[in-house]
Amino acid sequence: MGFLRRIFRSEQQMDPIDLGLLKTDVHSHLIPGIDDGAKTMEDTLDMLRKFEEMGYQKVITTPHIMSDFYRNTTSIINDGLEQVREAISNTDLTIKIEAAAEYYLDFHFRELIDNGDLLTFGDKHILFELSFTQEQSGIHEVVFDLVSEGYKPILAHVERYPFYNSEWDKIEAYRERGCLLQLNINSLSGQYGPHVKRMAEQLIDRGWIDLVGSDCHHMRHLDSMDMLRRNSYVHKIIQQEGLLNQRL
Repeated sequence: MGFLRRIFRSEQQMDPIDLGLLKTDVHSHLIPGIDDGAKTMEDTLDMLRKFEEMGYQKVITTPHIMSDFYRNTTSIINDGLEQVREAISNTDLTIKIEAAAEYYLDFHFRELIDNGDLLTFGDKHILFELSFTQEQSGIHEVVFDLVSEGYKPILAHVERYPFYNSEWDKIEAYRERGCLLQLNINSLSGQYGPHVKRMAEQLIDRGWIDLVGSDCHHMRHLDSMDMLRRNSYVHKIIQQEGLLNQRL
């Protein structure tokens, strides 16, 4: 955490903002043992306790669904959610947990769209991600298909894709097609690199972010978020009018 502390000390520091103003976290990996997030139920409960200490009322956890790596299904995720809820019931935690998924844009995702077998949250919101190496073909067709079926697609951590860095026309094309944009809070720490950090700041300045998420995989992500509460851009995005987190 020394690296992060040096970054935070070098930037404008404000009074710590209450992350609980967000009310709901919309992107995390808290169901144990089914993807690259929580490994044990103890990990899950520790992270939920930290969310609650930071003021969150609810988390909507979103395990990966990827045909090549994490072959999760609706039933696997829902069964895992019930196990987490049962574990919570044996503690003093009051935080609520729901589950959807983070879908990787591949042929399997297209099959699930065709079959109507999708995990959503809120008003048929659905979270999906892209490859970090290159822009996949057919993205806008997938967005069109989702919107046509009444879904509200959300592109996960838009600031992290190198092929969209400062490509404002391409990002605006998502918004024009009805796709919402989600930002990882920890992108503002610099932990994904300075270009991602700057991109996150510019997206916030433009008012283009619809949701923010922790993308929490382990406790270090939450510790980093806690340290970011003095960051001016964290203040700006949490205080942005119309942020969807607060209505879920």
